[in-house]
Amino acid sequence: MGSSVVDNGDRSALLDVETHFKSFIARFGKAYATAEAYAHRLKVFEANLVRAVSHQALDPSAVHGITQFSDLTEEEFKQQFLGLRVPSRLREANKAPVLPTNDLPEDFDWREHGAVTEVKNQGACGSCWAFSTTGAIEGAHFLETGKLISLSEQQLVDCDHSCDPTDKVSCDAGCNGGLMTNAYDYVMKSGGLETETDYPYTGNSNGKCQFNANKIVASVANFSTVSLDEDQIAANLVKHGPLAIGINAVFMQTYIGGVSCPIICSKHHIDHGVLLVGYGAKGYAPIRFTEKPYWIIKNSWGATWGEQGYYKICRGHGMCGMNTMVSTVA
Repeated sequence: MGSSVVDNGDRSALLDVETHFKSFIARFGKAYATAEAYAHRLKVFEANLVRAVSHQALDPSAVHGITQFSDLTEEEFKQQFLGLRVPSRLREANKAPVLPTNDLPEDFDWREHGAVTEVKNQGACGSCWAFSTTGAIEGAHFLETGKLISLSEQQLVDCDHSCDPTDKVSCDAGCNGGLMTNAYDYVMKSGGLETETDYPYTGNSNGKCQFNANKIVASVANFSTVSLDEDQIAANLVKHGPLAIGINAVFMQTYIGGVSCPIICSKHHIDHGVLLVGYGAKGYAPIRFTEKPYWIIKNSWGATWGEQGYYKICRGHGMCGMNTMVSTVA
């Protein structure tokens, strides 16, 4: 968890920046090699405190403040912790059929049904797409077999170089980004994925592909893209398991908790692959706001980020483009 620097919009919390910075260094085990590096990161940290105050004003039903990313510039954060390569035109093929939505449960969470592995950590590697992919396949495998197995992201990072058929420049490239639908193509062609234990995560893409087909434990028969309609997304979630989605992560660098429902969040700048695991009818909101229906999203930045590694975002508005790149596997 991080800590809020905002108290009723009072900017006085920003006055003693270095005190906050020293607390941040101690809490997250940060170290800087030189006095120059320390001074530079202090300036970045100060800018991020101002950003957190701004985000709090734009997103008052969530809590924003100091996180483990508060010493990174926006550009550094994007390069190291995002990594979704969005094609110029999204796939039209493999559209999911329309499902009935009249009997959906009011609240649903795949964590309560055993279909979600522990929160993982991609580290400073733009491999979010690989974690989103394995999460969806882990859930589908659980629905099929009743067994929850943690699957290998590193296999995708090392071995998957698939390209989007509609945009040949959108290719999976390890820590330099990728796309979940490309990864499904790879898994179908290669035969499947190994376990996390057999092919452990290293957080870099310098290694050679070590894939061993004899160690495959989960496979993909097909995948579908889900429509923009959020009731259809909910229906697919309940029927098929956790869904891989793309999202605009602009508010996630400063997010601590609550239901994120920013006043402005572009639906077109999708840059992060995550896993949709559930939804709720009534999320926490301050007294002056009505309670909000929300989505529950599993992230891949470790359990110290957000709400034990999870992100809540309001439902029904296509918030931050969460409905534009949704896929399901079987």
